[in-house]
Amino acid sequence: MAWRARVLVVANLTATSRELLDALLARAERGPIDVTLLMPATRVGFSGREEAAERLGQALERWHAAGLTAQGLVGDTDPIVAVHEAWDPRAYDEVIVSTLPGASSKWLQFDLPHRVAQITSLQVSHVVAREQRDHRYGPPPPRERRALGPLSLKGTKQH
Repeated sequence: MAWRARVLVVANLTATSRELLDALLARAERGPIDVTLLMPATRVGFSGREEAAERLGQALERWHAAGLTAQGLVGDTDPIVAVHEAWDPRAYDEVIVSTLPGASSKWLQFDLPHRVAQITSLQVSHVVAREQRDHRYGPPPPRERRALGPLSLKGTKQH
């Protein structure tokens, strides 16, 4: 049996993104990997953990369909606390942090990839990805023209 690298992936909104999946597949081309997705809860409380667990399941389904060996866990709402709680140097060889791009990423605002590197003492790969939106609701309805109201006639000449 060949040695398999154990990769910890920290992601939430970007967990189902094409960019992250491509990065994992590229990593798997260099050698076999076992992936653990650590997904911080979306908000405090049971409902926040349930919401994250649903997104976690979607991501793992997608990764399994692509041929990756993966498992997952929901962590604390604070990604730093989640990494501290999940981190075991005997369990992981590599870390990937996936964030939204630039100013739209709360995780980049407090420099999560570098902070995870400090916690784990490993070099952390950073994947910038777009959030996968839920398209089941469809586009917004067409805008209706408003009927003229009493103020819309103000300033017009009436006969």
